[in-house]
Amino acid sequence: MQTMRLGSTDLELTRIGLGTWAIGGGGWEYGWGPQDDRDSILTVIRAVELGINWLDTAAIYGLGHSEEIVRKALKELRHRPLLATKCGRGARPDGTIFPNLNRKTVLAECDASLKRLGVGVIDLYQIHWPEPDEKIEEAWESMARLKEQGKVRHIGVSNFSLQQLKRIAQIHPVASLQPPYSMLRRDVEKEVLAYCEAQGIGVLAYSPIGRGLLTGKWTKERSATLTDDDHRRRMPDFNEPGLSINLELVEGLRAIASRYDRSVAELAIAWVLRNDSVTAAIVGGRRPDQIGETALAGDWRLSDDDIDEINSLLERRDNKMAKV
Repeated sequence: MQTMRLGSTDLELTRIGLGTWAIGGGGWEYGWGPQDDRDSILTVIRAVELGINWLDTAAIYGLGHSEEIVRKALKELRHRPLLATKCGRGARPDGTIFPNLNRKTVLAECDASLKRLGVGVIDLYQIHWPEPDEKIEEAWESMARLKEQGKVRHIGVSNFSLQQLKRIAQIHPVASLQPPYSMLRRDVEKEVLAYCEAQGIGVLAYSPIGRGLLTGKWTKERSATLTDDDHRRRMPDFNEPGLSINLELVEGLRAIASRYDRSVAELAIAWVLRNDSVTAAIVGGRRPDQIGETALAGDWRLSDDDIDEINSLLERRDNKMAKV
């Protein structure tokens, strides 16, 4: 599997990383509904067997459960993949989430993640969300301190705006940005990707398959059966009229993917990776067969004609969404 250096760091990452948000399961505000832990462990193992050399998780995923599952999977692996995790979110007793970015909690969260993961150092430690905004400098100073202490190798951020990146870069260089980036979320193309490339900041795109919408397997019936603790139930893209518009896009993408005997999910991931500013795409999986399919997208280079055809489909989708 192809690799790419993460910005100015010494980390060589495969173009696909395994995202472990969904294996955190349900029971919290941004959960994905019920999840079988053994399926989760086997998914991590399968990803590494296929050549994926890094995992992305977060302390808040399943309120620590995702990191615990990663630890259990690591015990069954001969070689440890690179680990990325995140801090900066807290949870109330009812599972709702709140921002938590002060110096004390950032330091404490790192120690807790090290313990849950069962490792001595985290390869990439990231601020999950820049909230509250007025605390990002304090939090970033704490991240730099963790690096000095040797508890983390590199520090990055997730979901930061261009201006927020510039603010914290004055304190310590930013190793990476983890933004949402897919055919359905393209805001970072306006300014952020160019800035990251110019500054040597690696980009790890999350949700490249739109939380499952761009897999080619999503249906209206499936949306209707989402459980109450699946956060997608509340998202406009998974409800009408946006759902029908997105599924129409998927049918257009299916025609392109089928010409290469590929899946829509592979096409969606390859589209994200076509951008040279993107280091890698974080692809989630809840079962071994899912990551077995999407891992293949890391080596697919789309042609200019394919990209032009996709852009036409996206323009049509955007025009319809604008009228909603």
